[in-house]
Amino acid sequence: MTDPILEFEDVDIRYRTEKGNDVHAVNDASFSINRHDYFGLVGESGCGKSTIADAIVGGLDANGEVTSGTIRYKGEEIQDYSEKEFNQNVRWKEISVIPQSSMNSLDPVMKLSNQAVEMAKYHTDLTKTEAIDRLRELFEVVGLSESRIHDYPHQFSGGMQQRAIIAFALYLRPSLIIADEPTTALDVIMQDQIIDYINGLKDDWDISMLMITHDISVVFENCDSMAVMHGGQVAETGSVVDVYDRPRHPYAILLQNAFPDVRFPDRELAVIDGHPPQLRGEVDFCTFADRCPWAQPECREGAPDAQAVAGDDDHQAWCVRADEMEELAAEHLEPKAEEESILGGGE
Repeated sequence: MTDPILEFEDVDIRYRTEKGNDVHAVNDASFSINRHDYFGLVGESGCGKSTIADAIVGGLDANGEVTSGTIRYKGEEIQDYSEKEFNQNVRWKEISVIPQSSMNSLDPVMKLSNQAVEMAKYHTDLTKTEAIDRLRELFEVVGLSESRIHDYPHQFSGGMQQRAIIAFALYLRPSLIIADEPTTALDVIMQDQIIDYINGLKDDWDISMLMITHDISVVFENCDSMAVMHGGQVAETGSVVDVYDRPRHPYAILLQNAFPDVRFPDRELAVIDGHPPQLRGEVDFCTFADRCPWAQPECREGAPDAQAVAGDDDHQAWCVRADEMEELAAEHLEPKAEEESILGGGE
């Protein structure tokens, strides 16, 4: 079995407020990413996905803090690193980020070549010529003309800026890339192109990736393993095949069935009623309980523990009714007989 490159173990993250009513953004979250694995982290806005990404690179806001649990990168705990330690040991050279908005990530008054030289100056021993040559090589990797390296960001379209960001994310040859909603501001055609570029990196570069998105279909199509989050809690983890074929957390099931499937255009989509919870005070309950059609009193009496699905420790669901969910969901969603069910797995 491959050693994990990143391990999240029982991590809590809080944001302090002036009124002392802390926001518990992430609660007892656990997952791991293997080397050379594309891992998807999916969930609706506000569930804690980007907070997890910020914690990995030491980028939490001043009022944010990892209050418990362990974050390991290549076996070394990093959750208590100082700013200096993150800069020296983690950021860019080991873990880089493709952010949501490229326009807010590139310095608007510096040519891209100068930005590359600055990065090389602080993190490498490359000469100025070598630094610029490396950017040329990476522009070719992401489908940009190397003649554009001396342009300013405003001279690029949104899609070109996003490709430039990917080039900078690769610049120091990191082992892990965090792609945080990398296609949010792009049209559907450019989204497809950017995802293709990201997927192409896997064969040509020895990297792992944490892909953060609200679109579960993007994860199913492009990742190897995944975690589903709701309300600051990890709901389910496993390979994309297992979570697609055998989802066992109610939120994972409903989220999957809320997306249309071109194979079954007449199928009625699932609806997730209610609103995400306000995560104030101790979160000692299942955060999906108030929205779950299968909730029981015990769901509100304590945070759920992980349950191995069908005895498989690599596929886990944080639900007290995980063992019953295939039958309960099949009855509730009433899939048509001629469809290949995505709840219990097809042939």
